[in-house]
Amino acid sequence: MPERAVGVLRSVDVCYAEDTRRTGTLLGRLDANVPLRSLHKHNERARVDELLAALGAGRSVALVSDAGTPTVSDPGCRAVAAAREAGHEVLAVPGPSAVLAALSVSGFPAERFRFLGFVPRRGGERSAWIDDLRACTDTAVAFEAPGRLVALLDELTEAGLGERAAVVCRELTKLHEETTAGSVRALASAFAAREVRGEVTVVFEGGAAGNEAPDLAVLMEEARHWSRDGLRRREIADRLAAEFGLSRNEAYRVSLQVQEAPSE
Repeated sequence: MPERAVGVLRSVDVCYAEDTRRTGTLLGRLDANVPLRSLHKHNERARVDELLAALGAGRSVALVSDAGTPTVSDPGCRAVAAAREAGHEVLAVPGPSAVLAALSVSGFPAERFRFLGFVPRRGGERSAWIDDLRACTDTAVAFEAPGRLVALLDELTEAGLGERAAVVCRELTKLHEETTAGSVRALASAFAAREVRGEVTVVFEGGAAGNEAPDLAVLMEEARHWSRDGLRRREIADRLAAEFGLSRNEAYRVSLQVQEAPSE
């Protein structure tokens, strides 16, 4: 831990933490006898007034997230915004960042990158997230739970992103740090054969500019060609997804239209 961070935690009047148990252990190891209060996604709104009152009384306050950075896919955004609006100075005391650490070991261009946060778990938000990644021409960074990593990689492969280069980073800056590079498809196979543990950060290489889907007429012509060659509907959909970067649903809709349209 940086010396500046140690000094801050030892000197503040009160510390708000996402996980008081873990932060309490840390404070104990640092011999920092500081009052500890919880501030997490379920109570942040209720804690803001309390935090502002402490600042208004001239007390110094630290905000600590659990294995992350406050406000970066972690609690703290409301608290920081409220403190700034009330005229209080807010300073960053940075520690290790999974986003930047993952970028630095990925080998992908990082002059421009997008942070896509945690992958939505289901429904329309997840589909929109995948579409966003497909269209992204910059390097992209995302967080995923270890137990859902393989499902994500499989779904991206089905959505036509199987050949997109990626790097899976696990337990960054910790004792069991590991990085694995390959195509999305290859990574899905590699991690399916093992238990994934720890915190996971995935870096995706940006897609080629102008890689949008071709006109429907082009897709239909290719699909008709494969149909005349004897490919079945599912095989046509799989090939459309792989060669044109369509989602599984989009590719299947095109294959259905080919089956229903009168032959020329």
